[in-house]
Amino acid sequence: MIPTALTVLLAALGVTGSPVEPRAADGLNTRAVAAGKQYFGSATDNPELSDTAYLAGLSNTADFGQITPGNSMKWDTIEPSRGTFSYTKGDVIADLAAKNGQLLRCHTLVWYNQLPSWVTNGGFDNSTLISILQNHITNEVTHYKGKCLHWDVVNEALNEDGTYRTNVFYTTIGPAYIPIAFAAAAAADPSAKLYYNDYNIEAAGSKSTAAQNIVKLVKAYGAKIDGVGMQAHLIVGSTGSESVSAWTANMNAFTALGVDVAITELDIRTTTPATAAAVTQQAKDYATVIGGCKAVTRCVGVTIWDYTDKYSWIPSTFSGQGAALPWDENLVKKTEVYNAILNAWGTGRHSTGTTPTATATATATKTTTTAAPATSSAASGTVPKWGQCGGNGWTGPTQCEAGSTCTKANDYYSQCL
Repeated sequence: MIPTALTVLLAALGVTGSPVEPRAADGLNTRAVAAGKQYFGSATDNPELSDTAYLAGLSNTADFGQITPGNSMKWDTIEPSRGTFSYTKGDVIADLAAKNGQLLRCHTLVWYNQLPSWVTNGGFDNSTLISILQNHITNEVTHYKGKCLHWDVVNEALNEDGTYRTNVFYTTIGPAYIPIAFAAAAAADPSAKLYYNDYNIEAAGSKSTAAQNIVKLVKAYGAKIDGVGMQAHLIVGSTGSESVSAWTANMNAFTALGVDVAITELDIRTTTPATAAAVTQQAKDYATVIGGCKAVTRCVGVTIWDYTDKYSWIPSTFSGQGAALPWDENLVKKTEVYNAILNAWGTGRHSTGTTPTATATATATKTTTTAAPATSSAASGTVPKWGQCGGNGWTGPTQCEAGSTCTKANDYYSQCL
């Protein structure tokens, strides 16, 4: 090997051996990887990619080692009319990930929402809709073959009580549409990891149990399923699982079935404008979620649902709610929240700039726990401050702890303030 100028200089100084590799910059992804995870990532969408300051932040691989397309791989974009496929928008994000050296989570193949009317109103019989489903999945997964670390194959197939959600696939095909979808995806790209993805399965309960039963269903059909995505669209002070041990216990119920878990769409919303106390609680909540994933070996990574409030979906869906992400609407890092996430991953990078040893990293990858969920005040019938206390479909407690009042934000959400 021809010596470089650096090795010649080192030799002249009496230093032998290979030069030390430059250390990676510290950041959320750097820390996650040091803790034994595959990535810390962010969702994105095509419109915001024209924002150069936003794009620079998204492309910072110290913070984001993976990106997920929020909308550009959904059915209405990919196959707007039967047999006509459009990959332009999805390709933009796939190409960006490749350019940046980031992993790609592909989202999502089968969802009851954002379906074109030709699917929902086509009046297809069982065999025809199965063929349509298989054809859509085969075409899309084949197009992105070798590019997707994960595929969210089926998204949000469950109601809050754990029953199957009524949609065109369930009504026409029955629950078998789920393993049929997984089998088609596995055939099109055997190397991609295949996930079932849903919200409100972060805590033990009927919906979490039903999601575990979906894993069993797919396996019973002989189809491949590799993981379960916990979306984790959460509320400040009421994260579903209020302690690290509760998060890990619920995750372990899934991993015991032989699958990985991932936190796939994390954000933690609050009433806006956010108070200083809410931000402090939000920082603690983010740390709890990260701590849960860190403690479970088969929790492979965390994705926030875009990294900045500027492009968050929440304000348009939950009136008076938002401020859910680690960067604000001006793309300014929220130091308290950011540092809480950073430090929850552990000291992968110290203030001196040192990196963890191989032994420390290996130890981190083997850490797991089976601790039982902690009992929260909400479980006993009283909602802690910042917790949800009402809203359409809310079946939990409505009495706030002393010093806070159940305050209506909108028809869907009331919070103890």
